Amino acid sequence: MTLDQRRRIEGLLFLAGFAACIPLANYFIGHVGTECIPNGPCLIPVAPGLTAPSGVLLVGLGLVLRDLVQRRLGLWWALAAIFAGCILSATFAPPALVLASTAAFLLSETTDLLVFTPLQRRGLVVAAVASSVVGLVVDSVVFLNLAFGSLQFLTGQVAGKALMVLIAIPALAWLRALDQRLGLQSA
Repeated sequence: MTLDQRRRIEGLLFLAGFAACIPLANYFIGHVGTECIPNGPCLIPVAPGLTAPSGVLLVGLGLVLRDLVQRRLGLWWALAAIFAGCILSATFAPPALVLASTAAFLLSETTDLLVFTPLQRRGLVVAAVASSVVGLVVDSVVFLNLAFGSLQFLTGQVAGKALMVLIAIPALAWLRALDQRLGLQSA
């Protein structure tokens, strides 16, 4: 298998994971948690004394996966993934959350892309962490304001998404080292 074939296969796997995060996050927010608020989200603990809507874990993972799609397949694939993600978000979000879910997705992923693109030359880990942190804050503020008219869960949302980004750091470092060993360049 050539390096280009490997990059393409890995990119398509990252794309599939990214796409799967969207309906799963929308499902989790209404169905999975240690506590489900009537006419509100299902919550999970994300840190001592902090809870957040359960979809945050998948949103945090999705931000990192979008970066990896761009690294393996290129900017145009990343833009197409964001567009497709908006459609998936609108399709799978509960009717009351379609606008919030779609707007938060579009703005956070676009912001992530705008931060990741120039930073990726400085390194995968730095670029993915910085862009994901900016994206997760945008996602949290937009989603909570539009969905619930409140930033009550902002700290928990940010903590939950950041937790997923932190968990991804060893995998990102491993991927960066593997790329260097193989001589695999980003798309």
